[in-house]
Amino acid sequence: MPISSEIIDRTLASKQGTQALSVAETLEDAGHEAWWVGGCVRDMLMGHVPDDIDIATSANPAQMKNLFRKYDDTSAKLGALLINQGGCTFEVTTFRQEHELSDGRFPESIHFTDRETDAKRRDITINAIYWHPISGEFYDPFEGEIDLNEKLIRIIGDPATRLQHDALRLLRVIRFRALVGGQYHPDTFQALHRNAGLVTSLSGTRRFQELRKVLSGPHPEIAFEDMWETDVLEHFIPDLYNCKGVAQPNPPHGEGDVWTHTLQILSSFTDDHGADVRLAALFHDIAKPVTFSIEADRIHFNEHASIGANMTKEILESLQCPKKVSDKVAWLVDHHMMMGAFHTMNDERKSHWYYHPWFLELLQIFWLDCAGTSPNNFSFYEQIIDDYNHFLDEHPLPPKPLLSGDEVMEILGLPPGPEVGKVLKELYALQIEKKLTKKQEVIDYLKTK
Repeated sequence: MPISSEIIDRTLASKQGTQALSVAETLEDAGHEAWWVGGCVRDMLMGHVPDDIDIATSANPAQMKNLFRKYDDTSAKLGALLINQGGCTFEVTTFRQEHELSDGRFPESIHFTDRETDAKRRDITINAIYWHPISGEFYDPFEGEIDLNEKLIRIIGDPATRLQHDALRLLRVIRFRALVGGQYHPDTFQALHRNAGLVTSLSGTRRFQELRKVLSGPHPEIAFEDMWETDVLEHFIPDLYNCKGVAQPNPPHGEGDVWTHTLQILSSFTDDHGADVRLAALFHDIAKPVTFSIEADRIHFNEHASIGANMTKEILESLQCPKKVSDKVAWLVDHHMMMGAFHTMNDERKSHWYYHPWFLELLQIFWLDCAGTSPNNFSFYEQIIDDYNHFLDEHPLPPKPLLSGDEVMEILGLPPGPEVGKVLKELYALQIEKKLTKKQEVIDYLKTK
């Protein structure tokens, strides 16, 4: 048995595993094939209980709709349904074969087929392993298990052709190499390098989604170094590609150039670092190549934080990143050089920063910037933490206003303007004095005005 009995037992005992087995049983009982496939099987082979389980089946979408009550059929034309079973969601896809891709983005058409043909359309061998949760049968037509044992990333079929059929595979293949901490089959590596420019054919949305996945993985530094080595990054995010070979002053940057500093930061991510912080850490020094100068016998990067914030926003907008995310990430980049400034501020200025909703994430950027230097020096960071904690002890965080400006305008029928601000200030003063303590009390108070 390729997968250990312990992992099988633990997986089937989990909520995801129990419900995924139930989906497979429903399909099998109706006379269809149902196999777990891809990442979940790969995870189980590596000794992990999978978080997500994808299912491949001989049933077509119409047949699946007759078997399940809760589903999302947005991708039914591509043979996929999102089936909700017992509070868990599974992507269940009909065995299919994709025709040639016209533009490297979407298949012109598909037709339903058998398991053997379905396996041939998958990107890399370690993602083309099937496991039958009822019989325990294992189907591995391209020796993905052997590649997984060798931690070998190998594209199925002709690598160049497969990349040309869907350029997203350029980023996915690199991400999976970082995921397993593996190595490339030489034909796969050469195909990545020779077809790097195809990444520009992808929509911003698809590139941004894959960027998020790379940054959330266990070794984003490996993925980004691979992107640079294969020239994918030159076409994906050219400004980031330009960071390699840009010298930094030593001290404090004994680690080397801007690129080395960035990779060292990426390797320092912990589970506490959220998606926005990871984006800001990636882009925080994006402007150093364009602001490099030598003044008074020392390297400088004048205004690289503010210039970098503008560059970051432009990059994220080109990737069709949601505006609220790009605004936040650009703000973090813009203020990442403030570590030494807080001890000189008066309490009023500190309150502006220490109460800011993004300040804790800015602290994380400070920490990562320190972690990206060699040798590490966290003295400024620790001073801020001490001062921050002391300040909050002395000045507890003010309560959140019970009503927003929009609510005040709706209740009083006011247009946007200074009058709304005056009302909010009055209400907040009454709240601080504990004369109004509940939202309904504030509403009732306003209705008497």
